[in-house]
Amino acid sequence: MTTHTRPHSSDHRIFDADHDDFRNTVSAFIGRVVEPDFDRWEADKRVDRRFFEEAGAAGLLLFPTPERFGGAGIDDFRFNAVVDEEFARSGFGSAGLGLALQNDVVGPYLLDLTTDEQKQRWLPGLTDGSLIGAIAMTEPGTGSDLSGIRTRAVRDGDHYVINGSKTFISNGQNCDLVVVAARTSDDTHKGLTLVVVEDGTPGFEKGRNLDKLGLHGQDTSELAFTDVRVPITNRLGDEGEGFYQLMRNLPQERLSLAVTAVAAAEGTLTRTIDYVKDRKAFGQSIGSFQNSRFLLAELETEVDIARVFVDHCVQLHVRKELSPVQAAKAKWWTTELQMRVADRCLQLHGGYGYMKEYPVSRAFVDARIQTIYGGTTEIMKEIIGRSIGL
Repeated sequence: MTTHTRPHSSDHRIFDADHDDFRNTVSAFIGRVVEPDFDRWEADKRVDRRFFEEAGAAGLLLFPTPERFGGAGIDDFRFNAVVDEEFARSGFGSAGLGLALQNDVVGPYLLDLTTDEQKQRWLPGLTDGSLIGAIAMTEPGTGSDLSGIRTRAVRDGDHYVINGSKTFISNGQNCDLVVVAARTSDDTHKGLTLVVVEDGTPGFEKGRNLDKLGLHGQDTSELAFTDVRVPITNRLGDEGEGFYQLMRNLPQERLSLAVTAVAAAEGTLTRTIDYVKDRKAFGQSIGSFQNSRFLLAELETEVDIARVFVDHCVQLHVRKELSPVQAAKAKWWTTELQMRVADRCLQLHGGYGYMKEYPVSRAFVDARIQTIYGGTTEIMKEIIGRSIGL
């Protein structure tokens, strides 16, 4: 079978030789650590903690961590993007999601908002993989609307007492510490505060590992807080600044999802082109039919266009110039494209595409959440629409 090769993301010249070398490191890590155990992780609905420890040992976690706290001190999101791309393109994205959460979502809060004392407590472990982080925003009655958060943190001397519940929390089962968005006053935007709750704190309970449609290798949990006493020294930044802290970090989270979406679409498309070249029907390859050629031509073109825009957004983010609107555009367009690519590629596999043994079936179910978490497509369009005065 002739293997189809599409342009590698490094061919788009936003990466340099160091990134290309690192890409080889990530690819080798996936083959050595992830591939042998991935099916078991999917069945167990969580990865082993060893996965994070080996990722830390391989240098795949929290690149900006200062050297004095055990990191590389490299503030370059392109390294994050390489990790995200390689996992998504390989088809092992549910494992990579845990690393993306640590690097792209939780990491910025614990790198940018922490005191030196907090950095000393948390950054070495998050960087070497001995600590696993999570962030708890979503509640049973509150999704994209952060102003609807009801979890409370009431000041009691030099502690906060936290009561409430969270849901859909990625890394929720494995996490050692979780950044909790809690309400410290009734003010809509100045009433949220971010507090780090550590595993084992009395009253902090991890609920069931949620049974999801896809992304089975990624643990996703309900969390409960009942009179959880957390020292003031676990607060991130100033009291009442949580809403603005969340808003500042959401563009990177959405860019991370866009990077993942394009790479996943590239991987699915490449494997499908190889499949239709090899699979025969009516005496000829499936790919030789005009419908197949036209469909794949459309998908190939759309994925290449998406790649160019996302690479542009990565460059903007590296220069600290990515706007929330640009991140919203990238997030909604690429995740919808990822779903469309997975759906059409599954169709080209026929009945085999519905079988779990074929990677396209996993690509199909894993893609579905992409247009929902991190802000739904509808919320992304609302952000964009407001930016143009509508």
